[in-house]
Amino acid sequence: MNQTMDTILNRRSVHGFDPNPVPRDILDQIIQRGSAGPSGANNRAWRYVVVTDPKLRKKLITQSIPLYKKWLEGMPAKFKEMRVEIDTTADPIYYGAPTIIFVIGKGFTADMDCPIACQNMMLAARSPGIGSCWVHIGQLVIGDPEARLSLEIGEGEKVFGPIILGYPKGGFPGPKEKSPLPVKWF
Repeated sequence: MNQTMDTILNRRSVHGFDPNPVPRDILDQIIQRGSAGPSGANNRAWRYVVVTDPKLRKKLITQSIPLYKKWLEGMPAKFKEMRVEIDTTADPIYYGAPTIIFVIGKGFTADMDCPIACQNMMLAARSPGIGSCWVHIGQLVIGDPEARLSLEIGEGEKVFGPIILGYPKGGFPGPKEKSPLPVKWF
């Protein structure tokens, strides 16, 4: 196999991070790779808000937790059970990642284009040893008007991800067993 194929197979969602910041030049490279993805009609319907400031991160966590708890009430018991250990940590939203990238999209192609940018960033992060995870619960913060203002999220804009980045605490997790998916050939 080649390096691209290996990177795709070795990408892992990381749920624990060292507090060391990711250097700006590496973040710039990761974002650039996110933007290299295809977009319908070359619309490039995305933009990024990168949060590395510890005070803003803490504020976002504080604003997110009540929204997360309300959202969690509607989730199945099995999901709640899976989250018990994470929910007892200081940061059950962004897992202590030193970098949060909100991928923000608007327009007729955003729903298709922005997830591609997110995936490209997570794949690009693996190469320099940066862990990543797409944390849907991290976008619940936009339900707070003050957080929307802090992140400069405008009318009609939608958050994808966010993608959290940092050095994995204890290294990258191993692969999880996955059952084969059905494939129909004609």
